[in-house]
Amino acid sequence: DPDMSYGSQDDFVCTCDSDKSITKAGGPATCAKDECSTDPCGAGQTCADPNPSPTSLKDFTCTCDKDASVMTTGTAATCEVDECAANPCGAGQSCKDPNTSSGSQDDFVCTCDNDMTISKPGGPATCEKDECSTDPCGAGQTCADPNPSPASLKDFTCTCDKDTSVQTTGTA
Repeated sequence: DPDMSYGSQDDFVCTCDSDKSITKAGGPATCAKDECSTDPCGAGQTCADPNPSPTSLKDFTCTCDKDASVMTTGTAATCEVDECAANPCGAGQSCKDPNTSSGSQDDFVCTCDNDMTISKPGGPATCEKDECSTDPCGAGQTCADPNPSPASLKDFTCTCDKDTSVQTTGTA
């Protein structure tokens, strides 16, 4: 209809969802895009995006939390993580982490100090505990531990050397 008037084609405003203060009349607004929002670095690293704009991609940096000298741009860094530092094996066991890169988790091995042939990857090993090793019976008695496991305590027996009919369990 020739008597109708329409607004101009540029009679609209675009506003960024992430920051309502960024607008542009007649076309798309240039909205910030923080690449760190998707956590591209992963655990144990800090992400920084110096220029969060849609035209500047892959310029984020990943820095290792435990060693700030290890930094990469546009991809996750390879950080050294010693899983044995927190002593996950506990007392009576030694820990060895063969691969300390950030991509390897639970690859440490716990080995019993009293028997190096007993080990378990990713967690504490079940080590034998011979209660007789501390000589709880004392002089003149013989100690026997029928089940040397950490779950079975106070099951050792003390037998008098001079009279084997005298015997106690779990105490001298």
